[in-house]
Amino acid sequence: MQSRSRRRMVAGAALATATAVGLTLGALAPAQAAPSPKGKEARSVDINLVTINDFHGRIEQSGTAAGIARLGSAVDAFRAQNPNTVFAAAGDLIGASTFTSFIQQDVPTIEGLNAAGLDVSAVGNHEFDQGFADLTDRVMPLADWEYLGANIHDAETGEAALPEYWLQKFQGVTIGFVGAVTDELPSLVSPAGIADITVEAPVVAANRVADQLSDGKKNNGEADIVILLVHEGAATTNIADAVDPESRFGQIVLGANDNIDAIVSGHTHLAYNHVIDGRPVISSGQYGERFSNMEISYDRATKSITKMENTIYTMAVAQDSSGNVTQWLYEPDPAIVPLVTAATAVADELGNVEIGIAEGAFMRAQRPGTLPNGQPGLVENRGGESTLGNFVADVQLWSLNETDQDRGVQITFMNPGGLRADINADGTTYREAANVQPFANTLVTLDLTGAQIKQILEEQWQPAGASRPFLKLGVNEALTYTYDPTAAQGSHITEIFLNGEPLDLGATYKVGANSFLASGGDNFVTFREGTNKADTGKIDLEAMVAYFEEFGTATPDYRQRAVGVDVVSVAGGQAEVNLSSLDFSTTEPKAGTVTVALEDGTVLATATVDPSFPTPNTFDEIGRATVTFPIPADATADTRFVITTPTGTTTSFTLPL
Repeated sequence: MQSRSRRRMVAGAALATATAVGLTLGALAPAQAAPSPKGKEARSVDINLVTINDFHGRIEQSGTAAGIARLGSAVDAFRAQNPNTVFAAAGDLIGASTFTSFIQQDVPTIEGLNAAGLDVSAVGNHEFDQGFADLTDRVMPLADWEYLGANIHDAETGEAALPEYWLQKFQGVTIGFVGAVTDELPSLVSPAGIADITVEAPVVAANRVADQLSDGKKNNGEADIVILLVHEGAATTNIADAVDPESRFGQIVLGANDNIDAIVSGHTHLAYNHVIDGRPVISSGQYGERFSNMEISYDRATKSITKMENTIYTMAVAQDSSGNVTQWLYEPDPAIVPLVTAATAVADELGNVEIGIAEGAFMRAQRPGTLPNGQPGLVENRGGESTLGNFVADVQLWSLNETDQDRGVQITFMNPGGLRADINADGTTYREAANVQPFANTLVTLDLTGAQIKQILEEQWQPAGASRPFLKLGVNEALTYTYDPTAAQGSHITEIFLNGEPLDLGATYKVGANSFLASGGDNFVTFREGTNKADTGKIDLEAMVAYFEEFGTATPDYRQRAVGVDVVSVAGGQAEVNLSSLDFSTTEPKAGTVTVALEDGTVLATATVDPSFPTPNTFDEIGRATVTFPIPADATADTRFVITTPTGTTTSFTLPL
């Protein structure tokens, strides 16, 4: 077997500087400053390896995602300077896509990557979203590039079920690519869709194929340079996490043998540029926001790699104070622009198809503020409970339990920043549903204890310095809770109920959330402590569409699922309690009154609910009332006082007796 240890030591010396400056250099480099290959010497061959990962159908320019036309220009620029250029990827090119690609089964993404000249990619877990047969019988025939999965085997025969490697020769030097996908695949997609395959540990498969490509036997493929494309990644950008032996990715990095010269990774959507044991270990982030270029030099006389230097380039070069991109690294490729335009037109037409009827408007919360034109008016309030946020949580619970398989999910959460449009009453179209949740997040399940769920609700009060001081989570109908808006940070949540029963802080519950929230987004960091985490591969938009197709109609729930309870005083046989969050903040019916009663129905007090916006704006406190009532002589600390409103809100509290 050919040893590559000497080649990697030489490469490692050149890589150290690139690791330190790669991200900064890439972010600042103008289009014309893209690296030029060194002059071709008789014995040296220079190769550019351009890589991406986790593209997820972002063919249109959106935010800092440059779109396939600009990405194609980047690849063209490197190819124009060096014909010895390979364009490769580490999986999840399709699936979890935005509306334009999703509604057309990702065909526009495949066509766009074909036009951009993608050569080879590992399969990612999202390539299996529609099942293994869809990948092999539909996706792969449409793709001009080679899809690799060395660790995917036929369940019956044990033989390779996908191509294991791909070779490209430049001036007598062969660069080989081995592809593999995370062995977590069975928990990330529908089991029925992959029943015909088994998944081997990625590093075992990669080492086996790399050894084959390096054994000197020309009849089974030979490569001078071997690159592992693996759809698995580090948990953070810290190098320590890339070599964590307890993690799946750490086992790959530490277990890859000397016949693997570089590791191009993905799956975790992070951008990192490491050198580990003299070997590049890289990922380019997500959505085509960045790409990597690895400059490789190979000495044909000594049969050794003399240079492997990777740089990550950021496509959005400059942004204004509002986050709008003002300068891009590359202009769109005019040959690809018509493809995107055509795909958008088709999506616009398909987007007008009605998927169901909203029997009332589902609205995001609002608060007084300043409109874009500078005039005062009502603006979005991500700190207020909303019919839309709660509805999306209900839809996700239904989708996770009612389609494909019952996952036993009991609680679902929705982050307010993931809601970007309201659902108006009357017919709801594909496009309207897509506008509500435009990020194509997938639905994730995980196990959390009752104590962790309580902590997540506490994290709605954001840490000091956060861009928004409070973020109100949408929750499913079965979950209700009370909170004290006057309490100290970390002590707001007073009681939590699931199906009317107190949540057991020591018990474990199955929870669902979108992939952004489940990864700890928006400072909801306790999600990261969840166990048995599984990405279902279901896109949030798909869940909404399926819900309307199943039920035809949807009706807003005007019951508040979170109510503020501030016990002001308990003295002289009388209690004074401030109640809040009894109303929604837009066009929903107002509570009007609130009643406090004993559990046997005995009414103790009724008060008028103030529907005005509080001054100053205090998060979710619209719908306020002060109730004063006599405390029954036989009341104890366990006596429940039940809150009800004409809009259906029901919860309860106890007094410190």
